[in-house]
Amino acid sequence: MAAAEFLLETRKLKKHFGGVKAVDGVDFRVKGGGLISIIGPNGAGKTTFFNLISGTMRPGAGKIFFQGRDVTGYPAFKLALLGLGRSYQITNIFPRLTVLENVRLACQSAGEHNFNFWQHYRKFSQYEEQAYSILEKVRLQGRELQPTLNLPQGDKRKLEIGIALARKPELLLLDEPTAGISSDEIPEITSLIENLKKDEENQTVILVEHRMDVVTAISDRITVFNRGQILAEGTPREIMENEDVQRAYLGGGGAA
Repeated sequence: MAAAEFLLETRKLKKHFGGVKAVDGVDFRVKGGGLISIIGPNGAGKTTFFNLISGTMRPGAGKIFFQGRDVTGYPAFKLALLGLGRSYQITNIFPRLTVLENVRLACQSAGEHNFNFWQHYRKFSQYEEQAYSILEKVRLQGRELQPTLNLPQGDKRKLEIGIALARKPELLLLDEPTAGISSDEIPEITSLIENLKKDEENQTVILVEHRMDVVTAISDRITVFNRGQILAEGTPREIMENEDVQRAYLGGGGAA
């Protein structure tokens, strides 16, 4: 079977909430590799679109293709098995487990022993080794045995990215990774995300982010949403110079 031209593609994707056209006929295509950011004014539809392509929300109409396969309506867990990982705007971790246990369980869930949770974890040392490697990649080495409840928000963000990486996803979706963290922590998160696309040759990252300084610093391409539709696509420089984008941000306003 020939390789798909696009890693991710949507065709005429729609999601309406009553009279609100949150996502309104979106055609979106991503080839493998690089980092693509999705931006837009509040209510532009970007979060709804993210929920649709990650399987946490079903589309009202249109199609979603991942690796050339029609995955329209697939739930998030099924997309994860196919190679799509996601972090969330609100951190989604086990607060009473250690940092290491959070990632180790994620590694085990992706392996052949994914249902053997009642046996002692020492029997599955390969997953612990994988977890240590991931924690080093997301810069949490030295905090492996710390309960996640006690982590600062920036480190919780790093941990959630580490959990998403446990399945070695071909496509990684990051939803507002700088939300809720202090300004001092933002450069570290930005640097971590930038290194992900450098360290993993086949890693494709799609980022929803509201901080323009982060977006312009690390994006290869940017897609701008407004009123449930794609307003513009291009390089960071092309987007920053686009008059339609400037009007959308200055004049604001979107659907959902």
